[in-house]
Amino acid sequence: MIAAAAAAFVLLFPSVLVAGCYSSIFSFGDSLADTGNLLHIVGNHSTDFACLPYGMTYFGRPTGRLSDGRLILDFIAEALGLPHLPAYLDRRRVGGDFEQGANFAVAGATALDNSFFKERDIRIDPTIVSLGVEIRWFRQLLPSLCSSPSDCADTLKDSLILMGEIGGNDYINPILQRRSLEEVKSFVPSVVAAISSAIIELIELGARTLVVPGITPLGCSSAFLAEFQTQNVDDYDASTGCLIWLNEFSAHHNSLLEAELQTLRGLHPHATIIYADYFAAVTSILNNPNQFGFGDDTLVCCCGGGGAYNYNPRVQCGSDGCSLRDEPSRCVIWDGIHMTEATHRVIAGGLLQGPFASPAIADACRLQSVIYSSTSRMVS
Repeated sequence: MIAAAAAAFVLLFPSVLVAGCYSSIFSFGDSLADTGNLLHIVGNHSTDFACLPYGMTYFGRPTGRLSDGRLILDFIAEALGLPHLPAYLDRRRVGGDFEQGANFAVAGATALDNSFFKERDIRIDPTIVSLGVEIRWFRQLLPSLCSSPSDCADTLKDSLILMGEIGGNDYINPILQRRSLEEVKSFVPSVVAAISSAIIELIELGARTLVVPGITPLGCSSAFLAEFQTQNVDDYDASTGCLIWLNEFSAHHNSLLEAELQTLRGLHPHATIIYADYFAAVTSILNNPNQFGFGDDTLVCCCGGGGAYNYNPRVQCGSDGCSLRDEPSRCVIWDGIHMTEATHRVIAGGLLQGPFASPAIADACRLQSVIYSSTSRMVS
């Protein structure tokens, strides 16, 4: 059912636009949404993703996006008639204009503060920021965009807020450090609470439309498939080839997140809180790759260091010796962790029109128009 609906919108997107719905976009999250912030933290020449073939498909150069081209965020901005979102750290250094939005997402970002992991002896790169830091950056920027609290509320009322994806790195780091699944699972309520707290803070500032993604199916990541490869066929999903235990973990996080969002909807009925189902989007593609224009070897990453999944942690995409498959547009996974522009396009279409967002962003635009209209009549 989902696959059939998804296949239908692929034919329509990107021709379906919702331009005029929102005057700006503000984005938070990790590498699935970062448009250059980490690049400006670590420097242009100290990391593999600062090199081609990153950015090859659309920009023709690396931009700090961990993909061959545009991200989900970029496609949403285009559909809304807005420019690609500037990375906050990039534009702050050159005195840029954030009137149409800003991106605070940082590759590797966690929902929980670094102190949470330090207390548990879990290694997190000290350059990596948390969702709390991103929210503080936003608060620091906001006064430059509006003159008073009521003016700021009006600004945010007309903005689309993208809350991630965030949370995946809170689990990826400890899992790769071989912490027990039971221990990592115990982090989920805290991760969801951190996301919820950020949503509440933004709503109290005036945000009215927020898109909150769940995490992707970690068991379908080439990096995890290579790291936890086993000869036991029962460990793998027969239809996708993904690791079952990791996908069950991802589904657990998403279930708790969805339940929390439902609670927030009841507490804040004037806000539209959209759940973006990245898990269903990715698994729909993997179950029906040809319908979406992808090749059959969906779990083999496009740019990597060889092996069964073309992933080798010692030969990363962008480093010397990495191999690049033909036709990135036929690949689902880009570098083992992140997705290709082609995958991002499909997911963005499913968020704008359905079925991967509830409600779809286009429907949320119409819903908020009704709410604002009703509120205005009540005030008058």
